[in-house]
Amino acid sequence: MNHVLCGLAANAALPSELVDRLIEVADADIAADLARREDLSHAQALVLASRVEESAAWLAYEGRLTTADIDPVAQPHAALALLCEHVDSPEWARLFAADPFFERREKLAACPRLPSDVVETLAADSDVRVVAELALWTTPEVAARLAGHPHAEVRRAVAANEATPPAVLAALLTSEDLPPALRCLVCDREETPFVHEAQCPRNDCDLLPGDSCDGTHESTVHETQRMALQNPATPTGAVVRFVNHPSPLLRWALAARCDLPSEVYGQLAMDPHAGVRADLAGNPAIEDALIRALAGDRGHDVQRRLAHNPRVPLDVLIRLAGTTKIGAILLPRIAAASPAEVEELAQSPEPAARMLVAQRRDLPTGIRDALATDPDAKVIKSIASHPGLSEPQLRAMVARHGVRVIAKVAANPDATPALLEDLTRHEPPVQKAFREVARHCNATGPALHRCLADRQARPLAARHPALAPQVIAELLTDTDWQVVEAAAANPSLPLAVMSDLVPQL
Repeated sequence: MNHVLCGLAANAALPSELVDRLIEVADADIAADLARREDLSHAQALVLASRVEESAAWLAYEGRLTTADIDPVAQPHAALALLCEHVDSPEWARLFAADPFFERREKLAACPRLPSDVVETLAADSDVRVVAELALWTTPEVAARLAGHPHAEVRRAVAANEATPPAVLAALLTSEDLPPALRCLVCDREETPFVHEAQCPRNDCDLLPGDSCDGTHESTVHETQRMALQNPATPTGAVVRFVNHPSPLLRWALAARCDLPSEVYGQLAMDPHAGVRADLAGNPAIEDALIRALAGDRGHDVQRRLAHNPRVPLDVLIRLAGTTKIGAILLPRIAAASPAEVEELAQSPEPAARMLVAQRRDLPTGIRDALATDPDAKVIKSIASHPGLSEPQLRAMVARHGVRVIAKVAANPDATPALLEDLTRHEPPVQKAFREVARHCNATGPALHRCLADRQARPLAARHPALAPQVIAELLTDTDWQVVEAAAANPSLPLAVMSDLVPQL
């Protein structure tokens, strides 16, 4: 891969004549960047598609090519891309339905609004992968018919299709009123009984660990049930019977559903598997009493997921924030807090409460300024990136809390060029601050030059247009390919350098 040319292909300042020259020498990697250029003309798109076959599909997805520009025989990937993007072309659909390559028929099967005769052809395809793909995306009528397909893999796909009729999904959970499946992917390939080992030594094997068949296609049946339990179209009455199923994966699939009776949620809250309880904790359908019960659950990820539940009471959320690693994000319940609740949280004696509300970026000026002087560093870290804070306020944060808040201050959109320069000179240095400065629109050349010393900030700084042009040019020979690409993509790279880098034909 030529990283310099890939970077140039993404450079927004590359003149049109140099884009033309790049198209003439483009390989698949360079073409991928060229295809995403906003200024790529239709004429350039046509030339690129004719030179690099893969780019035709990318250009079709980007809306740069139409059916008039594509030969479906010579450019099948692009034609299929347009079909997948809701382009109505029955002739193309019929062409690909008879294509000898199953991958193209499989791709076609996922396309919307296929002619009925094409759907019938795909439903009768000799390759089960094609039929399964159709089953995953097709209409209710076709899905209902495919639910009785002799291959279990097709039934699994029907169970995942949200257009499948509810009664059919209920039948797939129990296999009642359906003819027995005759085959699955396991018994297609192996003599039964067979259990696929976790560390399979065969390089050409694509069975999953634990896939098994003793003649009843048990692993595929289990996966079909899991898909149906996760499908919101499956009737509530059909899924509740699985609350005590011996498979934790099936109970887990229930935990995120929002249509279960409260007593079923109560049973799931006592599930021995922490993953089930964690998914339940994040479910917005559970009631207040159950939320409070789960707040004391120390199982893996239960409390963190509960903190993200939009219905968690504020008092519970404050307790969780004091003991749980939630992350520096705005939680749904905080985002939905009323003005009175925001004021109450901001004035709370609990630092955790003030830290949570400080993540909002729409705080009234008075509340924002009060939080900006908070004595707790965790609160300052939450408020430091709030827009509207002045340079003196930001400098005061750094003076009081030092390295603990510097990276967040550097991320403030209103941080001034002078402040950013000072942050890069801070002793001891803060590596995360270099990364924030390197991506900041107000960063200056000197600040960016210091950011180059940090390995992770170096590619970000190399792409920043405020970096000195001669430094950008020097980075084109860097040992890190990410830095090279970033420098080549920098719009401040001198035009003469760009021209020298693009081969002359």
